[in-house]
Amino acid sequence: MIASFRNLLHERRASAAALGAFTCYDATTAAGVILAAEARGAPVVLLLSERSFREPTGRLLAASLVAIASEARVGACVQLDHVSDLELVRGALASGVGSVMADGSRLPFSDNVRLVQEATSLAASRGADVEAELGHVAGDEDVSRAATVRALTDPAEAAAFVEETRAACLAVSIGNVHGAYAERPKLDWSRLGEIAARTSVPLSLHGASGLPDDDVRRAVALGVCKVNVNTEIRERIYVELARQVPETAPGYRLADLDRGLVAAIAETVDRKLDLLSRPL
Repeated sequence: MIASFRNLLHERRASAAALGAFTCYDATTAAGVILAAEARGAPVVLLLSERSFREPTGRLLAASLVAIASEARVGACVQLDHVSDLELVRGALASGVGSVMADGSRLPFSDNVRLVQEATSLAASRGADVEAELGHVAGDEDVSRAATVRALTDPAEAAAFVEETRAACLAVSIGNVHGAYAERPKLDWSRLGEIAARTSVPLSLHGASGLPDDDVRRAVALGVCKVNVNTEIRERIYVELARQVPETAPGYRLADLDRGLVAAIAETVDRKLDLLSRPL
């Protein structure tokens, strides 16, 4: 069932757990995410990347993700991830997404505030919510390359930023990166604790695929209410394709291949959902 992004965040926070958000490049991935969520009885977010939405088929993918979320037996929301183009925000909202991640993290503070405020106004007119980012989480959401840490979130700025933007969720940069880690990640726990103490909104952690399980659990215990997962799913898909394509190629058994991919994705997502429900 379609559920409010804001409500899902607060529901998870009340349960001392985090909301799992999984990037879906097609309906097969989304089906695997939803099957795992239903089996565990956990709400989820289906993430739609900016790059995917910009494709000629982007509106069709958005519509399919919304349709899949509406059929789920758990609360589900579709979010357009990491977008700074307000026209894309309008298009995604028109397609039925329940949240947009307005990413002005590369902009000066005042411009970031302005972008999020404008996105929030657009989202409110559709009954949707906005996630924002302060500091900059390095790396590429769609291509796994080794990335190094860039600008970290300033706790004092975070408090002012949340107050000015009224965002429903704040993505933080505390040593996490998108894609692969160029070196062993070392998260700034004191910074995360101070951000959580100074702000009232749920916090979001991007780049969770390369983090040790204990780090993810500790982040949830310190106030992270949403965790984005992308690379782990893409890796599992390629592993399964290498294994299953030779088996299903005779007769071109696409239905069998798709069934195997859905099962593999569901297994990966289930493990992450279990992790997010058991903070330290």
